[in-house]
Amino acid sequence: MKKIEAIVKPFKTEAVKEELAEVGVEGMTLSEVKGFGRQKGHSEIYRGSEYTVDFLPKVKFEIVVPDDRAQRVVEAILRSARTGKIGDGKVFVADVEQAVRIRTDERGAEAVS
Repeated sequence: MKKIEAIVKPFKTEAVKEELAEVGVEGMTLSEVKGFGRQKGHSEIYRGSEYTVDFLPKVKFEIVVPDDRAQRVVEAILRSARTGKIGDGKVFVADVEQAVRIRTDERGAEAVS
């Protein structure tokens, strides 16, 4: 199994969610997060004083899928989240050693399907 974490711009949330549903993703976790990458935030002026916004609002999707579906999920995220501008985000893919459904004690792929 693979865990896919995608950090995207907040206004892309619905597009990503819909695209993931199209490729058969049945469950996901969504978190509102803050962070920065190469852009290092930006400066703004408020009441005449300049200040730096270091951490920009982002949305993090977390999805666990069988190995054979991981690439399709990544491609779906890339299609739906890309704007072509700086700050589009990142996708991380990691191995999941084990998953357990608490209610039924199902393990492995059965726990995430």
